[in-house]
Amino acid sequence: MKAKKILIIPHQYPDGDSLGSAGALKEFLNTVNKDATIYCSTLAQPKYHFVPHARSISTEPSHFTDKNIDTIVVLDSGDLRYAGVAELIKNHPAQIINIDHHPTNENYGAINLVLPTASSTAEILFYFFKHNDISINQAMSTALLTGIITDTDNFTNAATTPSAMLIASELLRTGGNLNLINQHTVKNKSLAVLKLWGAALSRLTKHEGKDITHTYLTQKDFADFGVSEIESEGIANFLNNLEGSKISLILKETVDGKIKGSFRTTRDDTDVSAMAKKLGGGGHKKAAGFTVEGTIEEALKKILD
Repeated sequence: MKAKKILIIPHQYPDGDSLGSAGALKEFLNTVNKDATIYCSTLAQPKYHFVPHARSISTEPSHFTDKNIDTIVVLDSGDLRYAGVAELIKNHPAQIINIDHHPTNENYGAINLVLPTASSTAEILFYFFKHNDISINQAMSTALLTGIITDTDNFTNAATTPSAMLIASELLRTGGNLNLINQHTVKNKSLAVLKLWGAALSRLTKHEGKDITHTYLTQKDFADFGVSEIESEGIANFLNNLEGSKISLILKETVDGKIKGSFRTTRDDTDVSAMAKKLGGGGHKKAAGFTVEGTIEEALKKILD
């Protein structure tokens, strides 16, 4: 391995897959005495602090002025904008390695390890380690298992495949701590968070013409319930349980006044990633997202029109 100084980048507002992948990769690089740092434009939520190396994430942009960094690995990001580093990384001499599973990936790396059929980026890293005869230790197992468990929503969404379940079983055998993962990612809803979920569910509205059921959350909601926007994670996946609607959608107002949308579907004849891409976003055929300027009303009108 020729790389000497490595920067690992999970996407902004990192989820279990991006953090698990970053943690597993850093753990491996540590074992081979490589200088590796995880950078993210936003810190990990406290609920993910159990993931190996999640507490050591740097948000210091000065890393991008360090010309000694010769390799940058971007994880779980279809493009550098989603990663939150599009401007920072511009003109940096380092070789970019792009590891991702989103079908809308822009192949922005000098090396692109993109596998859209994978359940998660963690699954791709598992294959990488196995192909190169790299031993997966207990910390790596827990990190990779976190990515698979969270991106398949505990093996309940469309990302669940026989391959994902087989890999998960092997990671359990090599020390992956499933109880720890579930404790922090599933059994972690406070009363305030559940009340926020209740507000979102009470606003569910179906647009019959487009067969879309939608809801929304505002910054006022987050302030009133005393929780952050990131605590609404999971509502989009929960809406996949909705019967009698082709597509579900949640719109959320961000702190900088933009509107973040998440599409979900369980239908094989519907591709929500194509819809998200038209709005400047991307994702998977059955789960995708986007961010647009304007109000919730304007965003909804743009989608329904």
